[in-house]
Amino acid sequence: MKTLGIILIIAGIVMMLVRGFFIQEDKEILDAGPIEITKKENRWIGWPTYVGAVVTVAGIVMVMSGRRRGA
Repeated sequence: MKTLGIILIIAGIVMMLVRGFFIQEDKEILDAGPIEITKKENRWIGWPTYVGAVVTVAGIVMVMSGRRRGA
């Protein structure tokens, strides 16, 4: 439980700092036998900043609850 909490804290902080990223996809325009036309498109995958804060708080709660049981 404590390890998962630490992972969530790190992931939440990264999510607050990095608000998303681009991925590049190949979109097929035409496929007529030996002729193939494709187009590269960039797509943004993002999340709101508050999601990173929620993940961080969840990680802190998990670490703290693991400490109470162990003590």
